[in-house]
Amino acid sequence: MSQTSQQYDAVITTCRDLFSKKMKDYGSAWRILRLPSLTDQIFIKAQRIRGLQTLAESKVDEGQESEFIGIINYSIMALVQLEKGVVEQPDITLIESLELYDKHVAVTKQLMMDKNHDYGEAWRDMRVSSLTDLILQKLLRVKQIEDNEGKTIVSEGLDANYQDMINYAVFAMIHLNEK
Repeated sequence: MSQTSQQYDAVITTCRDLFSKKMKDYGSAWRILRLPSLTDQIFIKAQRIRGLQTLAESKVDEGQESEFIGIINYSIMALVQLEKGVVEQPDITLIESLELYDKHVAVTKQLMMDKNHDYGEAWRDMRVSSLTDLILQKLLRVKQIEDNEGKTIVSEGLDANYQDMINYAVFAMIHLNEK
């Protein structure tokens, strides 16, 4: 499992680096996005990945990796929005955004490590296409929870679904990097 932890950290380092660079370019403009807007951005990325996995030809020269990075970063933004709420104007610095990023990654990684222990790293035997489908399923669940105004009866909440999407996307990136 230490290999998984190291691989996880390597994927997150790539994602965090891009997040940091985009924060330098755009600031925290993303802080105005409501959760359904972030969910829709993640959905677009997941749909594009599914298309890349099924189409013989791609017209945009970006592969699955950049889309999985987008899923991870938008999901972390969603977790921040759940914690801090939506604002009308950008309100956090680069340093604060990276602290929030790291905080949510730490919680999400610990969830992964706990589940990984219990499931015996079953994800290693899964296909990237299956991980993509699981992300899409989580997105449909999130959309339903959003339509229910965040209320669930017996199901996990929004945060757990975003965390699962992060972890599935990290697993997919690990698989893609191993090829």
